Amino acid sequence: MPANEMKRIYLSPPHMSGKERFYIDEAFQTNWIAPLGPHIDAFEKELANYAGTADAVAVSSGTAAIHLALQLLGAGRGDTVFCSSFTFVASSNPIRYCGAEPVFIDSEPETWNMSPEALGRALMAAAREDKLPKAVIAVHLYGQVAKMDEINAVCQQYEVPVVEDAAESLGSTYKGKQSGGFGKFGIFSFNGNKIITTSGGGMLVSNDTELLTKARFLATQARDLAPHYQHSSMGYNYRMSNVLAGVGRAQLEVLDERVAARRAVFDNYEQAFASRRGISFMPELSGTRSNRWLTALTIDEQETGVTIPVLLEALADANIEARPLWKPLHMQPLFEGTRFYSHEEGEPFCERLFRSGICLPSGSSMTAADQVRVIDCMNSTFDKLAGRSAQTA
Repeated sequence: MPANEMKRIYLSPPHMSGKERFYIDEAFQTNWIAPLGPHIDAFEKELANYAGTADAVAVSSGTAAIHLALQLLGAGRGDTVFCSSFTFVASSNPIRYCGAEPVFIDSEPETWNMSPEALGRALMAAAREDKLPKAVIAVHLYGQVAKMDEINAVCQQYEVPVVEDAAESLGSTYKGKQSGGFGKFGIFSFNGNKIITTSGGGMLVSNDTELLTKARFLATQARDLAPHYQHSSMGYNYRMSNVLAGVGRAQLEVLDERVAARRAVFDNYEQAFASRRGISFMPELSGTRSNRWLTALTIDEQETGVTIPVLLEALADANIEARPLWKPLHMQPLFEGTRFYSHEEGEPFCERLFRSGICLPSGSSMTAADQVRVIDCMNSTFDKLAGRSAQTA
């Protein structure tokens, strides 16, 4: 069958449980359609309980949650915020929303996340300049939790709060505790491609209930308590709708099943390519359990004879969606000229990952046949190019 006639295999499509309609219908029947209502209240409590935090605020996106966190921490014009470089741009755009400037931190090999060593050097330099950041945004990439003990320790030394960007890591654990609860704030995303979805949406979590009350106030246009519309502060239209919160409640009920399914997908890929030299999968730090939101791996061009662009093209020709790993933010035109601290001398580790990495289709609804198609396409590409390399050697 021609590739364009075969079913498209997506990178990370939504996976509905079937229970969502119950909550959606309830919202319609009770006419709670606006960005408030019983599903909002329940979703916040259920998510906070799952994450192990005191409370949560449901908002329109993970990006909105980061923005609120930075606002509450006082980030503004003339300030800096330190952020992982190896991540999606949504992690850092809110820094600019606040008028502050990002300083980017390299990754390290054991988690592919923020390097505590690079962070320590960056904080030391900032302290010498008497310009400590308002916050450090540590990202849990592709579901793998960063080295939070080390990151928290160095941040506590300088009394700088940590914001956990756990957009990709809902359901992942660090030393037996759910991600999102290790910093001053944690944020989750429920975008359509995440492990659970509300189609769009996010959550801000914290053990500081007073600040979360302020977050709700800011997220609801900062309307003062008055019989008329009165505003003393600038606010935002950031609240999640009650309908989408209902979807989130149903999705949260099956989160553990989704984590198990994604981990099984990862394990299948790892086993399928175990005998091929030059293929390395994203590691799982001892004491952590990744939700394996996306199966991420690196390919050694010298050992395999295959480049990432060639492999992506082969998969696309087979109607299979795959992606390169994130392009580091310090390399993005948007952030040209920003400061960056490398993990060690030589090529930054996150740049090596970008140059050699790929994400494979990882959806929790993937069938065995879907995975066989991906694996067969990759093996065919490896074998064909390895044979060509042998002929020209």
